[in-house]
Amino acid sequence: MKFVIQRVSSAFVAVDGNMIGKIDKGFMVLIGVSNSDTKEIADKMIKKMIGLRIFEDENGKTNLALADVDGSLLLISQFTLYANCKKGNRPSFIEAGAPALAEELYEYIISKCKESIPVVEKGSFGADMKVSLVNDGPFTVVLDSEQL
Repeated sequence: MKFVIQRVSSAFVAVDGNMIGKIDKGFMVLIGVSNSDTKEIADKMIKKMIGLRIFEDENGKTNLALADVDGSLLLISQFTLYANCKKGNRPSFIEAGAPALAEELYEYIISKCKESIPVVEKGSFGADMKVSLVNDGPFTVVLDSEQL
């Protein structure tokens, strides 16, 4: 499982010109699922993400977590995080999770995040989405379950 976490001052996602999710300060997270991923892996990823202390404290040090700043989440499914570009110039996506598994885990992640974060917005699984964000910093962290 891969999470690309961007610290944002604002972000939104639209489908067919209609905004379906919007946050202010928080994390916009692209979520990639592989066929070997499980709910247990998702739980570890969520715990690590929510605990990340990447917001600045009163001294300008990155020392505060999402809850410390009343931050929100915008969670976007992104199978292309598993693009394999080793051969040729056209990416292969065979390492990405099957759609049924990926959607199940994506919805699981959303529901688990809602247990501890008051505002959790989401994209639309499998849709052609337009995502816009103001990356604060910029500050981007990549979590890979194979490295946790």
